[in-house]
Order: sequence, then structure tokens, then C-alpha cells
Amino acid sequence: MPHVKRWSPPWTITDGHAGNVRQAVALASALKLGAHRPLVLSPRAPWRWLAPRWLPGAAGGFGQAFTDLVTAPPALAIGCGRQAAGALRELRRRGSQVVQILDPRISARHWDLLVVPEHDAVRGSNVLTLLGSLNPVNDDWLACGRAAFATFSELPGPRTALLVGGPTPHAPWHEPDMVQVFQQLAAQLRAEGGSLLATTSRRTPPALVGALRSAFADVPQVIWGDGGDGVNPYAGLLGWANRVVVSPDSVNLLSEACATRMPVAVALATQAQGRLAHFQHALRDRGRLQPRWLDWQTGGRIEPLRETVRIAAEVRARLLPV
Repeated sequence: MPHVKRWSPPWTITDGHAGNVRQAVALASALKLGAHRPLVLSPRAPWRWLAPRWLPGAAGGFGQAFTDLVTAPPALAIGCGRQAAGALRELRRRGSQVVQILDPRISARHWDLLVVPEHDAVRGSNVLTLLGSLNPVNDDWLACGRAAFATFSELPGPRTALLVGGPTPHAPWHEPDMVQVFQQLAAQLRAEGGSLLATTSRRTPPALVGALRSAFADVPQVIWGDGGDGVNPYAGLLGWANRVVVSPDSVNLLSEACATRMPVAVALATQAQGRLAHFQHALRDRGRLQPRWLDWQTGGRIEPLRETVRIAAEVRARLLPV
């Protein structure tokens, strides 16, 4: 087995999907070992179909960039998603220590560490569990967001951040219901004052972006709906908001909202099923979610949900030499 240098910056291995990249990069950054090296896989058949199951020839099954990396395996690689799990298995065979984020759906023994949400069933001596998902949101990240979008401070308060994803099998909400959410929130802002900071995602139905703009046309606002709106001001939205509303379809969005020190409400919360519903229940048990939609309760200290630092400390303690 080739010797690999300890304490070098980690590589992040993903399929390029934004949610997977975000989690891998968040953990790599929290380890504070230097700037991570990103690699996006380009898997070919049959590895594209069968990962994370291992097949002979895996070194050449995930694209040329991965083939090159295998010739000089890194000390530490962090991956997120099914394709990454397959690639990490090959790196581990060649001497790398590997951390897999999200349940690979096969035995945990193929990776040095697994990092999975509490609602997943997988457990083991090398399994680390967390509430929600890994993300970069902390006080420094929020301060950078405020600095990058300083003009948001001119919007009247309270400033409400609205984070809109899209329907999924675990949260099959319908567009008319979300339009009603927009109308209810807009009515509250008209009655009580304040402004809107909104962003959508790649999964947001296109027609809903137009409905969002229409509903808040007469309210002070910043709305990011697509690439035509310039740079996504997401960090600025969370940095300057006084409260946050999140659609019910994304563990990542809700985790990041709850990593702030602001009140958080879930719109169409009853549409969440399975793991999304379990996550919401866990947050409510911690007192991290508003008990009722649009009934903002701001008294008391809010403890942010910040699991990334804890998980990074566990990874360092288990894999990195003193």
C-alpha cells in the first residue's frame, strides 16, 4: 500500500450536484487543513450504474481526473453521494483515508468514516450521525454575507428571508399552495411593515418565480429567481434577515436556516413526509422552529444548529494524528 502524507489539505470528491458539493466542502473547510482540492467525477458505465459497489478497473471508471488522482492518492478524501462513495472505495484501497457523507446503502466497513443524518438507520463504530446536513453557516460566514451585500441593510425591518426549493417525493407540495404562502406572507408584510429577501432554487417550478415576483411587487424586496438576476445573494439574505421562512422540501435549506440565530418557520410543513418530517419534528423538539406558521415568537435566546464543527472535530480525533 503506497505511503500517503498526513496533514495535507483534503480532496473533495463529488458528482457535482450542488447539495453534495456543499456538504463535502463544508466538512473539508471545517477541518482547517488548508484549501481543499475539488474533483468532480465523470463516471462511465457500469460504474455509473453500480456505485458504490466495487468492480475491477474502478481506477478508470470515474473519469480521467480521478484516474490521475489514483496514481498519487491523497492523505484524506471526503466524498458525498453515491458516485463519490464508489470512488472513495478505490482511493482507500490505495492508501487514502476516506470520509463518506450520506448513507451509501451498503456496509459501512468500506470507508474509514461515514457521516449520516440521524434519521438514517445505518449505525456502527465508524458512523458519525448529525441532525440535518453539513453546511458552512456560522457567524463568520454570515458576516461575510452582510459585507458582500451591504445594501440590504437599507431595506426596512423586519427583513424576512424566504427560501424556496421545489416539490419532491418526500414533500409533494403543489404550486397553488405555495402561491398562497406568498400571498399570506406578503399580506403580513403590508400589515406590519418590513421587507422580503427571497431566493429560489434549480428545483423551483419556473411559473412559481413569476408568482413570487407578482405577490411581492408592492413590498420592499430583493428577489433572486434565476441566473438573469446576477449573483445569488443567498449569504446576504441569511446575513441581513431577521427571520426565515423555508419551503418543506430540503434538509439542506432548513439546516442552513437553523444554523443562523434567527426564528425559522417552515411553510407547508405538513407536506413533509419520511425523513423530512422526522427532521422537522427533531427541530421542534429542540425549540428551533416556530410553533405556528407566521406567528413569530422572538423572545428568548436562539441556539443555532451547527453540527459541522462537531463532526469535523470527530473526524480529526479519529483520523488525523496528533
